[in-house]
Amino acid sequence: MTTEMREQVSDAELVDRFRRDPELFTAVYDRYFRDIYLYAAGRLDVQVGEDIAAETFCVAFRDRERFTPERGSLRPWLFGIAINLIARHRRKEARHYRALAQVRVEPVADSHESRVVSSVTAERMKPQLAKALAALNQGERDVVTLVSLGQLSHQEVAEALGVSYGTVGSRLSRARKKLHNAIDQEAFHG
Repeated sequence: MTTEMREQVSDAELVDRFRRDPELFTAVYDRYFRDIYLYAAGRLDVQVGEDIAAETFCVAFRDRERFTPERGSLRPWLFGIAINLIARHRRKEARHYRALAQVRVEPVADSHESRVVSSVTAERMKPQLAKALAALNQGERDVVTLVSLGQLSHQEVAEALGVSYGTVGSRLSRARKKLHNAIDQEAFHG
């Protein structure tokens, strides 16, 4: 199957084809690996993100017969698998955020005038943001990261997490409020 042909095939057709010929599952990998990898790497780190993304496709291949297009498309299904794999790393993730929260950004000794103000602010805010993310409950953190890092729509987040569309909206709203309250606005504005 050529790359051009893979892009023209819908998810439902792709599922039908790889069920008949498992070697065609590579088209699923080609189509969605980058999205899954970027999400997992954003949630954890580059190396673990790569491992999670690879394992996501191993699990998806193993469970390909269990996928039902009537329940949603491939992308949210794959993100759901990734979320479950990331959950195995939840304690490590929480330790990671706590460690980031304790890191103090040292002023740059040899500063450059070309440094972008937003970059400096982002670096300064990293410990507060990490601490704020660690304070969210698992459901809120999953929704925030799927929307911000995975760039999933609310409907896709609902499918990936197996919750209702309304639950996604309420979790995101609560998380945004908590993040806003946790981040020192004075530090943000300089």
